[in-house]
Amino acid sequence: MASRAMQMAAVTDLSDGPASPIAASAGAGMRYTARLHSSFETVRPLWLQHEADGVCTAHQHYAWVEGIAARLMPKDADLVFVEVSDAVTGAPVMLLPLMRRRALGHHVIEWLSCCVCDYSVPLLADARAWTRQGADAVWAAVRAALPPADRIHIAGIPQQVHGVTNPLALLSVARDSIQITSGLVLHGDPQTLIKRICRPSFAKTFHKQCRAFEQRGGLALVEADTPALTEELFDALLELRLKRFRELGRFDLLTQAPVVDFYRHAALQGLSDGSVRLFGLRVGEAWLASIYVLARKGTLHTLLLGIDQNAVANVSPGLTTMGKLMMWGCERGFDYFDLSVGSQGYKEHIGASSSVLAEICEPMTVRGRAANAAILLRSRAEGMARSHPRLNKTIQGLMRRLRRLKD
Repeated sequence: MASRAMQMAAVTDLSDGPASPIAASAGAGMRYTARLHSSFETVRPLWLQHEADGVCTAHQHYAWVEGIAARLMPKDADLVFVEVSDAVTGAPVMLLPLMRRRALGHHVIEWLSCCVCDYSVPLLADARAWTRQGADAVWAAVRAALPPADRIHIAGIPQQVHGVTNPLALLSVARDSIQITSGLVLHGDPQTLIKRICRPSFAKTFHKQCRAFEQRGGLALVEADTPALTEELFDALLELRLKRFRELGRFDLLTQAPVVDFYRHAALQGLSDGSVRLFGLRVGEAWLASIYVLARKGTLHTLLLGIDQNAVANVSPGLTTMGKLMMWGCERGFDYFDLSVGSQGYKEHIGASSSVLAEICEPMTVRGRAANAAILLRSRAEGMARSHPRLNKTIQGLMRRLRRLKD
């Protein structure tokens, strides 16, 4: 077993402090070393190298994750970056951006996400084919290098990224979660895209709604390409989204000032390289929808959508925006349209394909096992509720009423 082959050695590391652990692991002929870092400065060159030449998603973009740490990470949390290398050649293998924080009387190590990173994917040095044995050998080295904690909890693990198997999804300790992710492959003529890749019912509705919007003064999907327009579209998104969520009695992270600050800053910063984009659906002079998107290597990741559902009777600005954005992406060479995490009905209506996300819930102490048991119990309860639509609807209705009382 890979875990039996772990070895620990304390070595001097001038870049990260007086002592930084290096762990070695071997399994099935594969040997890896893991080194711990605690600052962006020491991992930045390696991070940017993996980002440019390796495999990762837009959620692992350096500026995006650095913004998470600067604006959203709890003050008592610690950065935990784990660099994995080939023990024989020293060649880089991957980089894992994690953090350690205190949670209800214990310490947990989790992905550096803070609820604004949909996917947990290591920054991989290359597109090599991974096996479970290889992934477990890497994980053994990572585990040995981690600082003391009661448990590890990594959620939102996709099975693949850009056609490469995610080694975290292969781990023996990984299991299917109750979360799913959905998306559509973009290809062919953009003008016929909706008819070809979406459900016939959606394609019919989309074209009908486009005509309805056109009759109201012209329809345009506008990309924010200046700081002023970015601010305008972000403010529109915020206003439309919060109004809509209040009407539905749903909680939204954008009610929190630090989260708003994070997204606004990232959108302005993303103007330089197109990694973050804002679009608005304009009819005449009015913004009826605004959508926040990440972009990387042929993939558009939709994150936030704000809509004026009452602007035109029986017409959905949200679905029209999605269709127009898919066409926009296809015209510019994007080949995948990611609808993010969640099982909202509109995704099935569009015709998106879904896959289950994995998660790691690994206790390391007695406290960790207790906390882990509580998390698994809650997860099973949520899964049971989702599998019984009537029960789920009743629970959601109760939660909406409670939120309205708070307002």
